[in-house]
Amino acid sequence: MHFSIQNILFLLVALAGFGLFAWQVRKIRANILVGRDRDMSGNVSERLNKTLLVALGQQKMFKRITPALLHLIVYVGFIVINIEVLEIMIDGIFGTHRALSFLGPLYSLLMGTNEILGVLVIMAAVALWWRRNVKKVRRFTGPELRMWPKLDADIILYVEVILMTALFTMNTADLKLHQVQGLELPGAFPISSLLTGLLPSNVATLEILERVGWWAHIVGILAFLNYLPSSKHFHIIMAFPNVYYSRLVPQGQFSNVDSITHEVKAMMDPSYQVPPPATNPDGSAAAPTPFGAKDVDDLAWTNLLNAYSCTECGRCTSVCPANITGKLLSPRKIIMDTRDRVEEKYNSPLIFQPNLYGTEAKHAEQEVLDKESHTLLRGYVTPEELWACTTCNACVEACPVNINPLESIVEMRRFLVLEESAAPNSLNVMFSNIENNGAPWAFSPSDRFNWADELFVADKAVKA
Repeated sequence: MHFSIQNILFLLVALAGFGLFAWQVRKIRANILVGRDRDMSGNVSERLNKTLLVALGQQKMFKRITPALLHLIVYVGFIVINIEVLEIMIDGIFGTHRALSFLGPLYSLLMGTNEILGVLVIMAAVALWWRRNVKKVRRFTGPELRMWPKLDADIILYVEVILMTALFTMNTADLKLHQVQGLELPGAFPISSLLTGLLPSNVATLEILERVGWWAHIVGILAFLNYLPSSKHFHIIMAFPNVYYSRLVPQGQFSNVDSITHEVKAMMDPSYQVPPPATNPDGSAAAPTPFGAKDVDDLAWTNLLNAYSCTECGRCTSVCPANITGKLLSPRKIIMDTRDRVEEKYNSPLIFQPNLYGTEAKHAEQEVLDKESHTLLRGYVTPEELWACTTCNACVEACPVNINPLESIVEMRRFLVLEESAAPNSLNVMFSNIENNGAPWAFSPSDRFNWADELFVADKAVKA
């Protein structure tokens, strides 16, 4: 064990990297919790099983085999190669070199697997880049994927190639250095052993290259870690809690508004006791909860968790019948708009309150925002998009991390109907018929069976 200035520097860099990441995660957690409370406790075994199958096992990815295999390579590479990152962390803190080499044959298997996966990750990243930028798969296009979302998707592919290149630089230089010095490097390096001929035999140069590769790889990992919260690639972390807290009720089952449920029960059963209205901590009457959702804090916290878990893969939009037929609706855009609105409202750079976010920022003065024009509904999502939805649940079924765009759509439509009476005319006609006739049709209840009488007369005439 050997400590040096380099170890101290590494420790400071690691602390800064993990500390900044923890701060960003805390901020995002606070932003998610500005949503309405929703009890998601219970059913632990069922939730864990779903998490293992969908989040860890990527069950829903394999509905499309080509991207599933490419994604699987990157995913497995990310998990396995991080074991070597653990070794780098140990070496960086304690001044050791190849700290896990005591594992013997297992270490050789691990290093060999890492190198093969590293090559496969580079190949998969190139293939994924080609699909996006050359083949231009339709679901990777759309107005919501312009500018930053498009660049973000490419940045992560570039980063993956750079990290793997740094890893091979470190291993190849280390292997060549040991060969020049007549030593044996622990482990198996099937790819690096093919690259040693590309490097010079100068010891000083090899030491520098090994250190450059080592630092580039670990600093790149830490930088990547802190890039995640600002990227769609945060789904590699958020997919697990999002799947765990996903809905367990049958698809298409809508939630009820509690206040309306109480009123209906009271109408049907005069003995039913309507719960008293909610009060503030000081005993005063609390503001009534709006019907549906106008802004992000009107949605449940699980809906905001959905927004931060979105992979922007477009599978939801690609199967949406409304979008396929040319209508304005894109379920992916609804989720991305929700995340953008949360970030605007509670992390806006226009608000110089860096110590306030989440529930604190919810109560802070936000004079720079025009709340009427900067709400989720109409500020980001138009009624035309919402009413194009057929509530078929195709988007929910297609999402690889169990995001539910339909729930957010229904909540915003509920606000339009119950708070603004802004339903389309065809629905307003149906509402009037239900109110006046007890059915969606424009017939009086007393005339409802006239068709049967007419059919009876017609049948009698035929027989005569």
